[in-house]
Amino acid sequence: MKYLTYIVVAIVVLVAAFYAFNSYIYNEKQGDGLFTDYRSGVYQIGGETVTLGVGGATYFGNEIMGDIDGDGNEDVAFLITHDGGGSGTFYYLVGAINKGAGYLGTQAMLIGDRIAPQSTEFEKLPAPYGARVIVNYADRLPTDPMTAEPSVGKSIYAKYDPATNAFGEVVQDFEGESR
Repeated sequence: MKYLTYIVVAIVVLVAAFYAFNSYIYNEKQGDGLFTDYRSGVYQIGGETVTLGVGGATYFGNEIMGDIDGDGNEDVAFLITHDGGGSGTFYYLVGAINKGAGYLGTQAMLIGDRIAPQSTEFEKLPAPYGARVIVNYADRLPTDPMTAEPSVGKSIYAKYDPATNAFGEVVQDFEGESR
């Protein structure tokens, strides 16, 4: 009878230890959404969570470093590609926002399909405007087929919004109405 009690206690302890360890591992993996290597981090593309290097989303490069969110920490912005399963290769701008204990991945901003990225620049703006990221690339004319080589130089100016954790396009030389 003693042995049966010891066996039952041992099984209960092992099961409890298993669940405690499993919970610990799960919490470590989920964490607070931060990661240490932005080249294999987690980002949002069209509301879908993607991990670079998994499922068609890959690190492309053209990275720049600077204080994108205005908190004094050096952040990283760079381009990734995502293959949605069709014939196109979509290029996105993402940021890895430095939170001290790791990076937080932003939502991806679409740059274009089958473009030819050239360079990415960081531009510090006067206070309180923070900074912006400029992505330079070659694209096709609207009348060109998608099979044509990109030949028209373009630039997208983007600014990070901490409230939405996303980049938004800054329209250059806007002549619209202001209210």
